[in-house]
Amino acid sequence: MKRKGRHPVNALTALKVRRESKQGFYADGNGLYLKVDKNGAKRWIQRIVINGKRRDLGLGSALIISLADARLNAIKNKQIVLSGGDPLEEKRQKRKIPTFKEASYLVYEIYKPTWTNKKHGQQWINTLENYAFGSIGNKQIDKINSADILNVLTPIWTAKPETANRVRQRIGVVLKWAIGNDYRKDNPAVAILEALPKKDKQVTHHKALPYQDVPKAIKTIKNSNAMDITKLAFEFLILTNVRSGVARKALWADIKEDKWEIPADRMKAKKAHRVPLSQRCLDILSIAMRHNDGSGLIFPNKGKRLSDVAFSKLLKSLNIDCVPHGFRTSFRMWSIEKTNYPNQVCEFAMAHVVGDAAERAYQRSDLFEKRRELMNAWSRYALS
Repeated sequence: MKRKGRHPVNALTALKVRRESKQGFYADGNGLYLKVDKNGAKRWIQRIVINGKRRDLGLGSALIISLADARLNAIKNKQIVLSGGDPLEEKRQKRKIPTFKEASYLVYEIYKPTWTNKKHGQQWINTLENYAFGSIGNKQIDKINSADILNVLTPIWTAKPETANRVRQRIGVVLKWAIGNDYRKDNPAVAILEALPKKDKQVTHHKALPYQDVPKAIKTIKNSNAMDITKLAFEFLILTNVRSGVARKALWADIKEDKWEIPADRMKAKKAHRVPLSQRCLDILSIAMRHNDGSGLIFPNKGKRLSDVAFSKLLKSLNIDCVPHGFRTSFRMWSIEKTNYPNQVCEFAMAHVVGDAAERAYQRSDLFEKRRELMNAWSRYALS
């Protein structure tokens, strides 16, 4: 049955629900809508006024919830509202609301597959265990307020600013999850900054060598008592200008003649990167082949990739006052002060994303041949 006017009743049919594919909202009555997303996904939404505010209630996927059941649920919600109740509150009360600690572990498990570095994933939950659980861990996720978060952050906000900001961000992620699961409506971790003391913005740069000292550093590394594979890997890192993790994870399968083709999943910007290899880099690969253990790694350490502290320990033991990542800064300063290569060529050599979205849309070249000249020049300088 349908009713004329602005408010239809039972306007949809099961056939229309099944066949409709055009993006949009399709009214049925009693505030019930079929929402069709751009990708074709279909779900039920009920628009209803609760305590003077219009709310959109999710009633489930149209693939799972039939039209008849959606209508029945919509009528039930309307009856609850007419009697002065709140369907959302009743729904929350019917299920167990997790504590902040329980919710945090759930979020951690959800995000775990997305972390490429297990250490970072463990740090994510460790910060909450160390700084938040003692204060709000046993509190229900829907009861946490701004004062609770202030209580967590105030003791460390100025004493440990970086840690405090990570704690705030991670609390915020857990509260966003709670909002998405309809346990709460707000995220006080977002607005809490206004109530915290202002901090001086401090930018911490990776400690780098002046580019003039790079040739001496390479000689020192070559003459050290470190493992041959570590020395080869470190020199390869410096000459190719990549990040430490990228060098340690380098695979023989990625070497294509005189190019190193690094897949997107190993790059920080998640964009594939080609590195032109200088003659010295090719020589390093030739020597490294003697250590080939069948693992596929160019620089293996007993079948595994080199540790993330192998390079930093080497620098410390040789009294070279910088960190592995700092050699990228050395390269960039050398390219600015000692060469005339265009900025875009140098930035591409750093695997940096250059330009805004519009500019990047028109980029059809990674300036590989120009970068080959640049990297050959860097190799000659670094080995001088």
